Amino acid sequence: MFTSFNAAEKEVRYPADRRMFIGIKPYMLVILFALLLLTVGVAWLQYLVWGLPPEPPSAMVGAPTVSPSGFPAWLRLSHWVNFFFLVLIVRSGLSILADHPRLYWNNGCSPDSEWIRFTPVKVPDDRVWTAKEDARYLNPVAGLPGYRHSVGLARCWHFIAVPFFLLNGAIFIALLFFTDQWKRLVPASWRIIPESWNVFVHYVTFHMPAEPNGFYNFNALQQVSYFVVVFVLAPVALLSGMGMSPAIENRFHWVPKLFGNRQGARSVHFFVMLAFVGFTVIHVALVLITGFSRNMNHIIAGTDNAVSHTGIYVGMGIFFFTVAFGFLAHWISWQRPRSLQYAEATINGTLWRISINKFHPRSFYKQEDISPYFWVNGKMPGSAEWRKMAEDDFKEYKLKIGGLVEKPLELSLDDLKKLGMEQNITMHHCIQGWSGIAEWGGLPIKTIIELVKPHASVTTVAFYSFGEGLYGGTYYDTHSIDNCLKPQSILAWEMNYKPLSKEHGAPLRLRVENQLGYKMVKWISSIEFLETARHTGKGYGGKNEDDEYYDLLADS
Repeated sequence: MFTSFNAAEKEVRYPADRRMFIGIKPYMLVILFALLLLTVGVAWLQYLVWGLPPEPPSAMVGAPTVSPSGFPAWLRLSHWVNFFFLVLIVRSGLSILADHPRLYWNNGCSPDSEWIRFTPVKVPDDRVWTAKEDARYLNPVAGLPGYRHSVGLARCWHFIAVPFFLLNGAIFIALLFFTDQWKRLVPASWRIIPESWNVFVHYVTFHMPAEPNGFYNFNALQQVSYFVVVFVLAPVALLSGMGMSPAIENRFHWVPKLFGNRQGARSVHFFVMLAFVGFTVIHVALVLITGFSRNMNHIIAGTDNAVSHTGIYVGMGIFFFTVAFGFLAHWISWQRPRSLQYAEATINGTLWRISINKFHPRSFYKQEDISPYFWVNGKMPGSAEWRKMAEDDFKEYKLKIGGLVEKPLELSLDDLKKLGMEQNITMHHCIQGWSGIAEWGGLPIKTIIELVKPHASVTTVAFYSFGEGLYGGTYYDTHSIDNCLKPQSILAWEMNYKPLSKEHGAPLRLRVENQLGYKMVKWISSIEFLETARHTGKGYGGKNEDDEYYDLLADS
């Protein structure tokens, strides 16, 4: 798909193992089977034992005096705008899922505790297995942008589309109640429940009920379905998406708690995606078999015309435009990725800075919440300097602190420990999707800032690692000095009340709890105070931002 990669990128994007796999835990299969039995199974039982239930009034109305009548232009436009952005959201969401292809109900994400996995690989117990290795390849026909380790660009598309999807929905709902169109969607009586069940029995036993003219009315099941999509699925999609944000979780802990926990929100988000896709497939199928020309004229031209093919032609044009945009989006992803990264940062960075970022993170977790497992991620340092220090438990380690400061310093671990210690139990949010709760002990970055006295022009703090990035080169990341001054921002030498392990970032790792995990540099070698991040690395704020187009603002 007109995409070119260099040798290092090809090795990452096109893994040798591209097998597809779906593994569901038996207990989830039992639950899903029970749900199927209680719906489709009961419907068939009713049909076989008692016959088809009577059809509810189908409101086969054709008179223009019925209110609401027809579909106004704003509703038709909103319908197709919703379709366009939903395609972007689902395809980019699949690419995000592929970077950690496991779903859980627990915050700890221990191997084999997932309820479903989309990888044939079981986490080996005879060696360190990193979350980066666990990612899967996704065909770009299905995912946006597809391939492997493209979560940075996938998030760009996801978070560019989401605000417009929500704005379109908000305008739709406002106009729905400003006009009488709400009567189409909002049931006026509890009779809708038994009536919709009767229609459901007809559909699932392959007996098509009398089809009302949708220009004037929907049958009971259609009305309930549209109501659920607009007033249930959309809000749940919004709340479950928010429940995965570290900035939300650390400020408004009740949001992920709506779904049990952060991983519960991720799983529910996945189910909502399936519900949207399932609804769309069934909706399109019924449009095709119940009068394609007439139905398309309803939602395209706003006319009740069963003869004209105008609606079909325009509708197919919209469909092919969406497909063509998929090809364009793929091209933009790999030929203009920096523009995409900046567009996402401009839209969502602005929204977060004027809202959530004004609130301070808070502590919610206790010692009993600590996860029994914490995924390892990132390349272990290969430098001789780090390995030599690691052999001696970092007794010779010196943290170098410089840049635009009045008092440059070099501090050993003992020096740092004498300056004080703060302990926090927090949840780690990885951009790939996994999470883990751990205790972190270390020195507040605020103390470092007070010691070195940065110049007034400093806005940015860079943290450099002994480790390397995905494509080689020194790993680093930057934070605003404001973030470094926030509560729970520390240089940690302790994890779960023990010295930080080599795999998890010894001798020091960064913790800034309103950020995603890739911003929390491990194996820290030095700190530099800067006016801007533009002259460090490639100038985009971090190694993953430079090379993998990760979020420039990583608190979502």
